[in-house]
Amino acid sequence: MTNPTLAHVTHELIASYGATARNVIKACRVGQARFSRYADQRWSGAVHNMGNRLTAEVRTNALAAQQKVFAYYARGVDMGTDSAEVVVNKAMDLASKGVESAAMQASRFEKASGIQALGGVAAAMVPAAVAVRSVAARVEARSGELVVAIAGKPVKARAKTARKPRKVAAPAA
Repeated sequence: MTNPTLAHVTHELIASYGATARNVIKACRVGQARFSRYADQRWSGAVHNMGNRLTAEVRTNALAAQQKVFAYYARGVDMGTDSAEVVVNKAMDLASKGVESAAMQASRFEKASGIQALGGVAAAMVPAAVAVRSVAARVEARSGELVVAIAGKPVKARAKTARKPRKVAAPAA
C-alpha cells in the first residue's frame, strides 16, 4: 500500500467538506418541504373548519392565496438552496485547483532549486491531514443522518378544538 500524498488527502478532505455542505443544503430542502406540508394542512384545515361561516368566494380566495404564498415561499427556498449548491460546487472546484497548483509549484521549486525540504514538510503533514480527514468523514456521515432525521415521519397537523367564548354576565340593572 502506498502512502497517500498531502495533495491526495487534501482533495479527499475538500470532497468531504463539499458532501457535508450538500447534506446541509438537503436538510434545508427537506425541512422546507416538511414545513410546507404542515402549514398547508393547517391552513386548509382552518379554512374547512370554518364551515358555513365563510362564503364560498372567501373560502376559494383563502385557498388560492395560500397556494400563491406557499408557491412563492417554495420558489424562494429552491432558489436559495440551488444558489448555495452552485457556490459549494465552485468553492470545491477552486479549492481543488488551488491544491493542484500548490503541489505543482512546490514540485517545480524543488526541481529548480535542488532543495527537497517542501516534500519533507508535506510528508510530515500527511498524518495530521489524515486525522482531519477522518474527523471530516464522521461529520459528513452525521450530516447525512441529520437529513434522514429531518425527513422523519410525515408531519400531521393537529386539529385544535375551537374554544367557545365565555359568556359575560350582563350588568345588573
